[in-house]
Amino acid sequence: MSNYQWITFDCYGTLIDWESGIAAAFEKMAMAGGTPFDRAYILKLYRKYEAEEELVYRKYRDVLTRVARRICMESGFQSSGYDFLADSLARWRPFPDTNAALQRLARRFKLGILSNVDVDLLNMTRRHLTVNFDLVITAENVASYKPDLKHFQEAKRKIGNAEWIHAAQSYFHDIVPCKRMGIDSAWINRLGEPLKNPDVKPLYNGPDLTHFANWIEDVDSSPNLFG
Repeated sequence: MSNYQWITFDCYGTLIDWESGIAAAFEKMAMAGGTPFDRAYILKLYRKYEAEEELVYRKYRDVLTRVARRICMESGFQSSGYDFLADSLARWRPFPDTNAALQRLARRFKLGILSNVDVDLLNMTRRHLTVNFDLVITAENVASYKPDLKHFQEAKRKIGNAEWIHAAQSYFHDIVPCKRMGIDSAWINRLGEPLKNPDVKPLYNGPDLTHFANWIEDVDSSPNLFG
């Protein structure tokens, strides 16, 4: 059995299916204006523009609004305002495996969230999650966005010397800074991405939270879950 006492999670992309939520918000906009909708293209733009907007800290609601405006302008979507994306966040749902895995893990571990979001937005999302979290650190709390280290530094300060692993979908935002901090990491590799750098290798690389729960409890007999 593992010696971990804590598991922290990224939220959006790891626990919450944010790609479906983002795509649905823009698809609704496209349908209202009779504009063609290309999910893959919209998500590509989202990833690009979000990374650019997070280079300077501002509240995540503002990030979402600025990103929505840029995507609409580039895609030809007509909108009288650009708050629709931030307003849609409350409807973004957990992945099908999320709550069952969290409930299972909560019986043995303390759980936390380290998220690039505002406190009020995360509180809306937590209504869809069926466990309580012992630690929550948002971008608003630390005035910074991952992959900056401030989330992890604050978590380290609060967790102290307890054994800890961080689980996340984003290699760039989470796995890389964990390596820099010397924090054990688990890659919830929902997109089936290849390992980007052999020198930054998480302890676990698997497809979802169910497999991760099996791995961390040492009950999974599947071979070679390490990417």
